[in-house]
Amino acid sequence: MASDTDNRHSGVTFDTLRPSPGLVTSRLSATPSEVEALFPPPVLPQSPDSQYQRIGGRTGTTFFQTLIHLLKGNIGTGLLGLPLAVRNAGLVLGPLSLFAMGVIAVHCMNLLVRCSHHLSVKMNKPFLDYGEAVQYGMENVSWLRRHSIWGRRIVNLFLIITQLGFCCVYFVFLSDNVKQVVEASNGTTMNCHNNQTAVIVPSFDSRLYMLCFLPAIILLVFTPNLKYLAPLSLVANLTMCGSLVFIYYFCFTNIRYPINLPKVGSASNYPLFFGTAIFAFEGIGVVLPLENKMQNPERFNLVLYLGMGIVTFLYISLGTTGYITFGEAIGGSITLNLPNCWMYQIVKLLYCFGIYITFALQFYVPAEILIPPAVARVSERWGLAVDLLIRTALVLFTCALAILIPQLDLVISLVGSISSSFLALIFPPMLQILTYHNEGLSAWVIIKNSLISVIGFIGFITGTYISITEIIKRNGKLDNLDLNLFQIQ
Repeated sequence: MASDTDNRHSGVTFDTLRPSPGLVTSRLSATPSEVEALFPPPVLPQSPDSQYQRIGGRTGTTFFQTLIHLLKGNIGTGLLGLPLAVRNAGLVLGPLSLFAMGVIAVHCMNLLVRCSHHLSVKMNKPFLDYGEAVQYGMENVSWLRRHSIWGRRIVNLFLIITQLGFCCVYFVFLSDNVKQVVEASNGTTMNCHNNQTAVIVPSFDSRLYMLCFLPAIILLVFTPNLKYLAPLSLVANLTMCGSLVFIYYFCFTNIRYPINLPKVGSASNYPLFFGTAIFAFEGIGVVLPLENKMQNPERFNLVLYLGMGIVTFLYISLGTTGYITFGEAIGGSITLNLPNCWMYQIVKLLYCFGIYITFALQFYVPAEILIPPAVARVSERWGLAVDLLIRTALVLFTCALAILIPQLDLVISLVGSISSSFLALIFPPMLQILTYHNEGLSAWVIIKNSLISVIGFIGFITGTYISITEIIKRNGKLDNLDLNLFQIQ
């Protein structure tokens, strides 16, 4: 299942990109029907006193379709890093924390939908995205009104950081998994009951693999219209879904007994757990377009609770069984621990293919935010050149960051701590306070929302600090190792 990003229309071409007032991010696959469903064209109100108008209506998505989109929007690469997250938190504390984080994440999604409804009616608008909801929420407060535009800008900034962070994760994921497959290719066997091979042939550093992927990824993001990737996106979804089935099968059939793993992890490692877990749960941007497109939007709460219940179950089950299966040797992605037999080597490559296609879909969000204003400043003659230049620069930027931080688990934790904590935990509770502050909010709601935001902010501070500290520490060890190898040679 991919962790992708769709667009408002059936496709985006270089000739039709224009600055947009706001953006809602999802992490879904971009098939033509899904793109139309998740980012529908704006519908103008029929009258000033009209109520909140949903774009779905009779042609909207069904209950089941919305549920599938919600599942796909929340299940992605973060799932593969959860076994290591559970190791950082402990065998008991980890699953309990994932459950608590799932409850809070669903609550914040619900808050965002409720605030969007309320502000849509108040502002007489048919639909609000995440950034617009924050902007109009700030307009509710007199001393914030003149600065409300910064609400939308800040949300867009975190969307850009999040999506480019996903792209960095993809570079590291591709290089680590392909490197492992190449090095074990000479010794790959048909025996999938152990994790040993006859021969491991060392190859290039993983950062050189990133440079090898760079030209292919640049060409991928040059795709002028996302609908051209729709068939490949569908195949990518199927391959990633099939790969997850094999991963679950291996974990559940290879649990080691007796289980002698720490029930509670080190306190210094818990912020790493937080960053990875919130990275996995950061699908809050999908809820507004999905709810607005439903045929029966009054049933969206049921979709939300059912879908996120399934997501939370999958997170807890794979995180726990993956840690039990591989123990302290668990890697930044559980795919790195799979046996080096042909079946699981193919599973890794299929997942890598899905991640490669997903890169272009995740890349769309920062591209739509950053490119149209730049293209609008130049003549039509230079528009395409500027567009391609910015796309190339953004890919080079994400590749450079991945080369600087080639540790998959730390990249995931850092991205989750910096951006996902704000989008998923900090902004929604504060938005409710801004939206209803003149309408008799109870002291309990204010305390509860403030507590959630404080938890998110503490996770942001500690997770970012620990992630950066570990990155510096590991890179120092890698530099010393490279120096020793050079001296030996």
